[in-house]
Amino acid sequence: MPLSQKQSHTIEDIYALPEGQRAELIDGQLYSMAPPKRIHQKLINRLSQTITNYIDSKHGSCEVYPAPFAVFLNTDNKNYVEPDISIICDKDKLDEYGCNGAPDWVIEIASPSTERMDYGIKLFKYRSAGVREYWIINPVNQIVNVFDFESNEKTGQYSFDNEISSCIYGDLNIKIANLLL
Repeated sequence: MPLSQKQSHTIEDIYALPEGQRAELIDGQLYSMAPPKRIHQKLINRLSQTITNYIDSKHGSCEVYPAPFAVFLNTDNKNYVEPDISIICDKDKLDEYGCNGAPDWVIEIASPSTERMDYGIKLFKYRSAGVREYWIINPVNQIVNVFDFESNEKTGQYSFDNEISSCIYGDLNIKIANLLL
């Protein structure tokens, strides 16, 4: 839900928000972020841990960042998002403020208040910014939508009981139901 009716906002408006208030900025429009539910946080924690353990076991160089973590999608000052999980493989994109450019893999945990953003606006923004893989996890419906923006081979919809193969890590399979035990 938009925060204000001002014509266009910038990243400076994000930094000027009152202490504790979080928002995202997409094409100059500020969107408030509601506090997450417990299952949302559990999924972020378990997924981040699973992916980090996988990367470490392969001696990989990609890094996993759970929210809140700043992602400046474009080179402008009109787009700032905080994906639930960002996996970044190009360390040149990282600085003390966050990620400058598209993460390789983004995971969002959808809720009734974020569905429009996650399945619509963010899907378009992530794809056009160069994200390689995007997952939308819907705990209410127990569905995972996977978008393989590189080859489209693994794009599909999966249940929490399916083994879901990562697009950028072919041998990483995640069963969401196992993370909730």
